Amino acid sequence: MQFAIILLVILALACAAGSFITQGQTYDWYANKYNERAAAAIIALRLDDAFHSWWFIGISAFLCLNLLLCNLTRIPRLMKRMEEENQPEMFLKRPGDVSEESVTDPEMVFQKLGMKPRSFAVDIKEGLFASKNRIGIWGAWVCHLGVLLLILGFGLGQMTKTEYVVYGVPGQTREIGDTGLYLTINDFQIQAREDDSVEQYTADITVWRAPQGSTAVPDSQDASISVNHPARLYGMSFYQNSTGWAARITVSRNGEMLQREAICAGDYLSVADFPDLVVFFVAFYPDYVMVPGSGPMTVSDRPDNPAYLYAAYYQGQMLGMNILTKDEVLTIDDYEVVFDEPQHYTLIQIKHDGFTWLALIGGVGVLAGLFLALYMLPVKVLAIKEDDSTWKMKGFSRKGGAIFRERFNAALQGCRDPQQKGIQRETTSAERK
Repeated sequence: MQFAIILLVILALACAAGSFITQGQTYDWYANKYNERAAAAIIALRLDDAFHSWWFIGISAFLCLNLLLCNLTRIPRLMKRMEEENQPEMFLKRPGDVSEESVTDPEMVFQKLGMKPRSFAVDIKEGLFASKNRIGIWGAWVCHLGVLLLILGFGLGQMTKTEYVVYGVPGQTREIGDTGLYLTINDFQIQAREDDSVEQYTADITVWRAPQGSTAVPDSQDASISVNHPARLYGMSFYQNSTGWAARITVSRNGEMLQREAICAGDYLSVADFPDLVVFFVAFYPDYVMVPGSGPMTVSDRPDNPAYLYAAYYQGQMLGMNILTKDEVLTIDDYEVVFDEPQHYTLIQIKHDGFTWLALIGGVGVLAGLFLALYMLPVKVLAIKEDDSTWKMKGFSRKGGAIFRERFNAALQGCRDPQQKGIQRETTSAERK
């Protein structure tokens, strides 16, 4: 356990470092933010990707091994304790957690405690014994096992998971990586509050597999996803991740339309009959204003005065970069390019984690262990018949002694020896005086 605590402290420090240091940046970025020496240390120690570094994985592996060995070595001791909890002879060797009380009807006390006693003989006297909630002994063990499975499930999932990103506007279909699946965006809505702030993003999608053969019917599944409400389709999780602006780009030549496509900001369009000519849609300004000394800006998110920042390339060389406002036309030799119909696109993140089930089992194990440890308190109660036909009772609870004492005393009410009751009344009266 001491080694486990040391590992947990190191992991906590590593997580803190990974939280304070921006992840996934370049050496130059860190050098500009901190200094060159700090940047070199961050790259050398893999602090730029702390949670996937060899040392973080190694520490996690040692912690898993430590938890596993701790659990394995405790099994024989716990099994022995389980046996001892059900042996009245072992109870007689230990002092009771509750002092001995004289009662006339021990069976009623056992009944009030929800316990079924069994008879046994101690020396030449008759005895009754019962134990309850022995399984609670395994609470910490089950909880530690759950933590181990959680770490394994998360770690293996992070190392083997696959992620895909699909974005587009309603009506578009995109292939999902190398999965053989396709995603069609049926609709995308942005719900706004009364103050025009965004309340929710919701996308209606269809995920389908291409049919095999000309007569086969496509296999498809529909879902509606929104922020914090993903969908599970084809064994993958689909998340509504973010949004941005898109526009329709129309390319014409000598007055004849060649192509018209919806392009998201950040994408490019190759001219159909002249692929060396590329139009890059750099950014969109819904409510465009030009501020001297600052450049183009937008004063609101409503497309009241749309403007499109573009860059044109020929064979990889930039021809020019400028802004087109509504109804303006970009002319390149015989080609005319027009931007219009601005609309929001949806970006959907798709994840496949083959070990989610293991992490889920671990989480259930942790909850089960906590339930056993906190609510299933092991209890033992023993009664021995005296020569005067009264019974001496005592109880023991390894955990929650105060709670057990209250329950034990409540169960004794009405069952105590009359002489003992008189003593209690006299003591109570004296205490009041």
